[in-house]
Amino acid sequence: MAKYELIATATMGLESLVAREVKDLGFENVRVDNGKVTYESDELGICRSNYWLRTADRVKLKVGEFKVTSFDELFEATKALPWGDLLPVDAEFPVSGRSVKSTLYSVPDCQAIVKKAIVESLKEKYNVSWFDEDGPLFKIEVAIHKDTAVLTIDTSGTGLHRRGYRYLHSAAPLKETMAAAMIMLTNWNADKPFIDPFCGSGTLPIEAAMIGQNIAPGFNREFASEDWEWIGQKRWEEAMVETEDLAKYDQPLHIFGSDLDPKMVDLSKNNALEAGFADLIQFKQMQVTDVSSKFEYGTLIGNPPYGERLGEREEVEDMYRKMGKAFRERLDTWSVYILTSHPRFQEVYGKRATKNRKLYNGDIKTHYYQFFGPRPPKND
Repeated sequence: MAKYELIATATMGLESLVAREVKDLGFENVRVDNGKVTYESDELGICRSNYWLRTADRVKLKVGEFKVTSFDELFEATKALPWGDLLPVDAEFPVSGRSVKSTLYSVPDCQAIVKKAIVESLKEKYNVSWFDEDGPLFKIEVAIHKDTAVLTIDTSGTGLHRRGYRYLHSAAPLKETMAAAMIMLTNWNADKPFIDPFCGSGTLPIEAAMIGQNIAPGFNREFASEDWEWIGQKRWEEAMVETEDLAKYDQPLHIFGSDLDPKMVDLSKNNALEAGFADLIQFKQMQVTDVSSKFEYGTLIGNPPYGERLGEREEVEDMYRKMGKAFRERLDTWSVYILTSHPRFQEVYGKRATKNRKLYNGDIKTHYYQFFGPRPPKND
C-alpha cells in the first residue's frame, strides 16, 4: 500500500492528546504543531483515523507543501502535484483557502489559481477539456502561512465531532470532541463511577460510555473518503470489522447525568437512546447541590454555566459556592473536574485545584480545574 501524509487538526490545547491517540493507533513519524498533528499512514489508516480519533477535529490528506511568493509559483507548484492519482475524472473538487502573514494575501485569487492548476493537471491525465464534477467529493484547501503553501484534501467530510447520535442539542452544546478530551484528561476508567451534574444534551456521559466500552466514535457516521475508489470499500469494511472486534459491549458502566432543566434531561435520554446507551446511562432532573453517590470513589466532570452574559455573574458565583460546599460534604473522596471561563472560580468554589489546564471551548478561553481525590485502597 502507498504511504500518505495525514494531518489530524486539533483544537488549540488538545494537540498532545490527539498525538497520543495517533500513536496509540500505531501510526509513524508523528509530529505535533500548533493546531495539528502530522503522521504517516496508508489507505487503511485513513479509514482507521476517521473511525477512531476521538479528540481530532478532522483528518486531512496532505498533497503538497512548498514556498510561494507569486501566483505563477503557486500555479506551477500546484499543477506539478499528483492530482491524477487522487482525483477521478468525475471528481467534485471545490477549493477553499486561507492566508496568514504571506505575500499572496488574496484568498479568492489563491483559490482560483489552485483550481485552475488542478484542472490543467487533470486535463493532461485524462485527456479531456471539461469536467462535470458530478462524482465523489474531494474538498481541497490551500493554506498559506508565512509564504509556505500546504495543499490538503479533507477525508472526513463533516467534522469528526459529528458522531451521529446527537441530532438535537442544547443552545450552547459542548462539542463531542471536547467532551472526549475532558474525559481523557482525567483519571477515569470504565471501572469507576462517573457523574456529570450539568449534562445538557448528554454529551459527556455518552462520550464516557463510548470510551468505557471502547466503541469507535465514528462507527455510526459516514465520511467523504468512503467514496474514493483508490481507498476502496474493502478497506472501509476492514476498518469497520476492527471497530466491532475491539468494542467491549459487555463492559458494565456506572454513568450518571443530571441537569436542573427537565427538558435537557429528556434530550439527554433521547440522545443516549440514539447512541445505544439507553440502559447504561442514568439521567435525572436535579440541582447540582443535590448530587450524591452511593459509591465512595469516582469521577465527576462538569461543564457548568460560565456567567459570561451581563447580569449572570452573581447567580453563577452563588451556584459555584454552593456546589463547592456540597461536593466537599458528599463527594470528598471523588476526583472533580470543572471547565469554566470564570476568572475567580477557585476562589468562589472554595478550594484550589490540584492542576489547571487552559482549553478552548469553541472561541471561549476556559480553564479545566482538576481536583484529585484520594486513591482508593487496593483490594487484597
